[in-house]
Amino acid sequence: MIQRDGIIVVDKESGPSSFKVVERVKNLLRVKRAGHAGTLDPFASGVLVVLLNQGTKLSPFLMSQDKVYQAALRLGIETDTQDLTGRIIRETPIGRLTGEDIKQNTLQFLGWVKQVPPLYSAVHYRGKRAYELARSGSEANLKARDVRIGYINILSVDLPTVWIEVGCNAGTYIRTLAADMGRSLGTGAHLTFLRRIKSGPFLVDNTSSVAQIAQHLSNDTIDKLIIPLKDALKGMMEVDIPPALARKIRNGYRPGRDELRREDISSLYFGDYLKVVMGNELVAVLKEGSNGYEINRVFA
Repeated sequence: MIQRDGIIVVDKESGPSSFKVVERVKNLLRVKRAGHAGTLDPFASGVLVVLLNQGTKLSPFLMSQDKVYQAALRLGIETDTQDLTGRIIRETPIGRLTGEDIKQNTLQFLGWVKQVPPLYSAVHYRGKRAYELARSGSEANLKARDVRIGYINILSVDLPTVWIEVGCNAGTYIRTLAADMGRSLGTGAHLTFLRRIKSGPFLVDNTSSVAQIAQHLSNDTIDKLIIPLKDALKGMMEVDIPPALARKIRNGYRPGRDELRREDISSLYFGDYLKVVMGNELVAVLKEGSNGYEINRVFA
């Protein structure tokens, strides 16, 4: 096993599960641990942030970042999975819908809205995944939860297909958004295409396919693709510390505010995170608490 720490941003292809893509990258890079920062359905493609070794400790910070998707809705047909992989459960004539009708309909889904996760999802219900219950013939009584949809842009309308781009927070199901939009239009709908084009600061234009990762390995240029721990948390406030203090923090020491006094972190508020580095090394992620800094994650 190789101690490569950081993240690698993969362009997942349609077909394999996110877990299988992570396993493939893990085996290619021969790392001990690997994970991802936000799953994609098997039929979906696009940005999949793969975490390598100590990079798995970054999961809670990267998982919570906003996402952007491009998707295609097929109006007039509903499926039990809310996408093209499911069984058709209802067909409804589309009627004389116009592009303006569809655009106006999207307005009610902006901002904080209630969304019930799909029955075929990985949400836990009474100790099991919702999709496990659905496949066995049982249904989980999933509760609505709040999600935030920043924007819905209509890219094109070629009925019965509508292409959209959606900016949303983590945890939003685009399948469910498609189904909800279809019901609101009176036609029903399901998703026929889904591609994540952005996850936090990571854009699909800067990703690599699994085949490209394999090629970089063959060319001994793989380090060009791996984003170091320090650079993976883009946008988080940062402070550089001396080696002596870095050793103490790595041993569990909670630094006082006077030890990290810097103008660029004076704007930290209760609950904010702070990235502590020593040169190019990520030492720890601290959290602003009522009695000083709390250690959230430590990196060797």
